[in-house]
Amino acid sequence: MESTLSKSPLHTLRCMRRTPFNRLFAGVYTTAIFALLYHHVLILLQSTTLVSFFISTSMLISDILLGFMWSTTQSFRMRPILRQQFPENLEKVIDRKDFPAMDIFICTADPYKEPPMTVVNTALSVMAYDYPPEKLSVYVSDDGGSEFTLFAFMEAAKFGKHWLPYCRNNNIVVRCPDAYFRSNYPRSSETQKIKMMYESMKIRVETVVERGKVSDEYVSSEEEREAFNKWTQGFTRQDHPSVIQVLLEMGKDRDNTDKSMPNLIYVSRQKSKASPHHFKAGALNALLRVSAIMTNSPIVLTLDCDMYSNDTQTLHRVLCYLTGSPCRPNLGYIQFPQRFHGLNEADIYACEFKRLFQVNPVGMDGLSGPSYVGTGCFFRRRVFFGAPSAFLPPEFPELSPDNVVEKPIKAQPILALANRVAGCNYENQTNWGSKMGFKYGSLVEDYNTGYRLHCEGWNSVFCHPDRPAFLGDIPISLNDVLSQTKRWSVGLLEVAFSKYCPLTFGARAMGNIRALCFAHYAFWPIWSIPISTYAFLPQLALLNNVSIFPEVSSALVGNITHISPILYYSFHNVPSLY
Repeated sequence: MESTLSKSPLHTLRCMRRTPFNRLFAGVYTTAIFALLYHHVLILLQSTTLVSFFISTSMLISDILLGFMWSTTQSFRMRPILRQQFPENLEKVIDRKDFPAMDIFICTADPYKEPPMTVVNTALSVMAYDYPPEKLSVYVSDDGGSEFTLFAFMEAAKFGKHWLPYCRNNNIVVRCPDAYFRSNYPRSSETQKIKMMYESMKIRVETVVERGKVSDEYVSSEEEREAFNKWTQGFTRQDHPSVIQVLLEMGKDRDNTDKSMPNLIYVSRQKSKASPHHFKAGALNALLRVSAIMTNSPIVLTLDCDMYSNDTQTLHRVLCYLTGSPCRPNLGYIQFPQRFHGLNEADIYACEFKRLFQVNPVGMDGLSGPSYVGTGCFFRRRVFFGAPSAFLPPEFPELSPDNVVEKPIKAQPILALANRVAGCNYENQTNWGSKMGFKYGSLVEDYNTGYRLHCEGWNSVFCHPDRPAFLGDIPISLNDVLSQTKRWSVGLLEVAFSKYCPLTFGARAMGNIRALCFAHYAFWPIWSIPISTYAFLPQLALLNNVSIFPEVSSALVGNITHISPILYYSFHNVPSLY
């Protein structure tokens, strides 16, 4: 196998050639920052009025914060690397029948804010991966406990029996139905038939949501009727029993060409107003346990409900890192960047976050790997059970990552145990959320979990192919943008000012440079302080004849502080430097 890998590598990496220039520049710019702070201190000591003292103090604090955030930014530039995968070589190393099984988690919480058809399109796109269907299991977490979402996936299971073979037989690249039918797809009688089936499904689902009830006319079997009977009068999104419905079972359900379908399971964990549910992190931990009981695949993909698959080769790219030799034993997850469709040049709310999702992870990849960003991430199931060298056993062996599930997923003992681990009180007096699974304690469970995994000794890989692996929606209104920003800010500060602060706990666990990378995100909300200061104080200083910057005549201070910005923009606007 080693001979095969040397001739046909699965992946390569290279360091960026001009990284030393970034390090040199960082040294020069650091001198400029200290010179500016020295100037602020001198002005502060010479203040004679209350106004000048207030302005000087505010500018000093602002520039200290700006200097700190700049220093955290430089940590991304210490060792940036670029990776490349060769999925075409994968089957030279491992037979297709030996591909590992994968569990795919799709999370949704509100059928009105996250329309069921959006979630259905995401699920169908990953069910149609170019991957052995018997190796795929798709779990849909409905944290809103909506019968509309369950109905939508019942319809999707029927449509999928036609959609999957259509994609496979026609080598479709974009396998999200909605995206495909919005594209310039080839017209044929077969395509028109599939499109009519999709539109019919869409109309039925949207009609049910609009009416606010799944009418008997839409229920086609006794099994479906029995599933909907769980929505009783006292069933609410805040208080309801667990609902686990197997919609497709691998081996038993087949498409219209008689090939096996992937597993498709609807999961709505039990909720009670008397028990904390821990938002998305709690839903993901419930999925971890339920999937462990039913399929227990060694690789887990987490996806937001609006983030559909845009590349059929994505799973092959992941296996380029998880198979073959050498394989890093402490590699915990592979993160793909968040990319969005429908962006225009205006992007008035700046929702692409290109530095956050595409630029900074390249720098983190050269250190120990990027943080988890909540979607498009492939985990080894083992990472949720302690550090690489210290396995943390779960409550019973069926939840262990190396347990082999031998019973069918519809077997009564399997379903009974799955419902038990999806209970709202199951986590009481356990390590779930603290030492095991996705981490609690912050509204940004993705950042918190990725950061804590790195502190435990796990590494990650940033996989950024030319063709986006996943495409999602961006916030389209100011209210959505502000809500998202508020949640991020509160959640990040919860980590920054907790006992797991990257500057203290993180520095001890993984070193100063890596800790600064995570500190850059944890303290991201404090950008608002210097930005607000610079928006108002310079005008106030001008009106009160207060000097806030060095004069040109100050040779040492003036030259450094004026030349450094020129160097900064020279270095950061030349693409070849990255």
